[in-house]
Amino acid sequence: MAKSIDISGLDVYYGDFLAVSDVSMTVEPRSVTAFIGPSGCGKSTLLRTLNRMHEVTPGARVEGKVLLDGEDIYHSAVDPVNVRRTIGMVFQRPNPFPTMSIYDNVVAGLKLQGRQPRKKLDEVVEKSLRGANLWNEVKDRLAKPGAGLSGGQQQRLCIARAIAVEPQVLLMDEPCSALDPISTLAIEDLIQELKEKYTIVIVTHNMQQAARVSEQTAFFNLAGVGKPGQLVEMDDTQKIFTNPGDKRTEDYITGRFG
Repeated sequence: MAKSIDISGLDVYYGDFLAVSDVSMTVEPRSVTAFIGPSGCGKSTLLRTLNRMHEVTPGARVEGKVLLDGEDIYHSAVDPVNVRRTIGMVFQRPNPFPTMSIYDNVVAGLKLQGRQPRKKLDEVVEKSLRGANLWNEVKDRLAKPGAGLSGGQQQRLCIARAIAVEPQVLLMDEPCSALDPISTLAIEDLIQELKEKYTIVIVTHNMQQAARVSEQTAFFNLAGVGKPGQLVEMDDTQKIFTNPGDKRTEDYITGRFG
């Protein structure tokens, strides 16, 4: 079941450097929330804190709370691996495992959980590839390398890999930035289908994309030169793009800066 995310008073550090400051927001279940803002304002950094992926960077830490349906994902008793299983991630550039087949790419996460019956793996592969709108394109070449697919197909394969472990949340860090317009449209259509089952948070530099795919939009900005990123405002996407509450948001959306 899709889950809500509640963030309160979140500061994100890399060593002594404060990258994102005092973020509080709620991400509703079964919805798409877009993070927008100029480069370097902490959008991707914040996204990576939502499944503790930032911890792979030495010295990274957070202060504040991130609650997944009320459970603190940073509690000392919580296993980060379980967090990442519940909160999947799709990255900016398609990153299928290059030496693995399409089939093995999809079930890679499942195999980390231990030995699985072949019948179950077959079912997961078909279900996940159908969920990523890729099954009909690859069903006759599942043994071929995933790296042999087109860029758009590779990104949908990565989405299939993410949903194969049945997460409740999907994080997408500029998932279309490396894709052509047709592949981008396919991913956007897929996002609309996936939100029926998953809570989705997407980072994008594409204003039109944020307006098309999301119900809520959060605008981030730098507090100043050498200062941390801040959440300026978060609201219904339509309001953010037609009547934002902060002039900085309006200036960014209309292209006056950023």
